[in-house]
Amino acid sequence: MRLNDPELVRDEYASEAGLEARRSIYAGAAGPDPRDEALRIVAALEPVDVLEVGCGPGELTERIARRLGANVVAVDVSERMVELAHARGVDARVGDVQALPFGDASFDCVVAAWMLYHVADVDLGLAEIARVLRPGGHLVAVTNSEDHLAEARGVGGVDMRGRSPFSRENAELQLRRRFAAVERHDVDGTVTFAGHADVRRYVESLGILRRSGAEVPAFEGPLQATTRVSIFVGRR
Repeated sequence: MRLNDPELVRDEYASEAGLEARRSIYAGAAGPDPRDEALRIVAALEPVDVLEVGCGPGELTERIARRLGANVVAVDVSERMVELAHARGVDARVGDVQALPFGDASFDCVVAAWMLYHVADVDLGLAEIARVLRPGGHLVAVTNSEDHLAEARGVGGVDMRGRSPFSRENAELQLRRRFAAVERHDVDGTVTFAGHADVRRYVESLGILRRSGAEVPAFEGPLQATTRVSIFVGRR
């Protein structure tokens, strides 16, 4: 099973439970915060009109609007995620990146944070993003390496290589089909899992691992895993 299986994506984001469980493991992460770095990159572009696709509960969208004072709108395929984004005061609506409900050249910047690997047809999604961007506009896309937290996933015997349709390893080639210039910024760090229970909780929060039947064998002591995140900036 791949990360963009439509049934998996629908079930995974019907509620915030799995997402919040995954986010909780980064509370004590060492190293730069990829969300802060993505926000810094977007701010440096000085956009006036911003779209976030796959906004989730709207945390990043809210931060962009507050820091930049830009016109910011967001879409997500999950009604629950849109509801949570609305609660933050975000102008969010149900929508699919593969068929964006906006006219050509509507935005200076599109943000896609940890979501393009969930899109059934990534190239179609990128084509739609390019369409709604103005000439010279930018896509800021955040994604993980296929080896992100590999140490924790490996405890359960699960190899994620080849399961992500948009990763550190394969994103640049896809972006160059739709964008005139592409830059990559790596933001790596470490997470320490206190023990078996924390690793098991993380694995169970990931639908693709849960459905694989992965089991986390007992082990003693903490486990350190490497976070491997990349931010791609594509210029229209």
